[in-house]
Amino acid sequence: MNKENAHEEFKAFLKAGKHRITPERFEVLDYAIESGDHFTADELYLEMKAGKSNVSRATVYNSLELLVKCEMLAKRNFGENKTLYESSYNIQNHGHLICKVCGNIIEFNNSKVSEIVDKIVLKNNFKADSFQFNIFGECDKHSR
Repeated sequence: MNKENAHEEFKAFLKAGKHRITPERFEVLDYAIESGDHFTADELYLEMKAGKSNVSRATVYNSLELLVKCEMLAKRNFGENKTLYESSYNIQNHGHLICKVCGNIIEFNNSKVSEIVDKIVLKNNFKADSFQFNIFGECDKHSR
């Protein structure tokens, strides 16, 4: 990830939407993109606090929503009414294997899935910009 490019993209988005440009929003951006994993808003807030950040919980929640609108983060719901975020900045579409027992999430890429999505989109004359592919079941720790 090029941090400078991410900052410039987010700054342009904030200006265009007439949102305030604050250092705290960029701090949330940095933590969120560098996380490299799926996280809740509260998990990110606690991670930032552990890193001695002074950012408020409200700022984290509001900034995450702005980052989703800016398409730098993706908002995912893998069941159980738990919203997770993941970076979508310079990351290709991918799928998720979600364990219903422990909540473990395994990401995967498969060109065949992308090909099927492309065919469906073409057949239905639809312009897609992203997709989600989730498979629910039990991970190897629980499926014995």
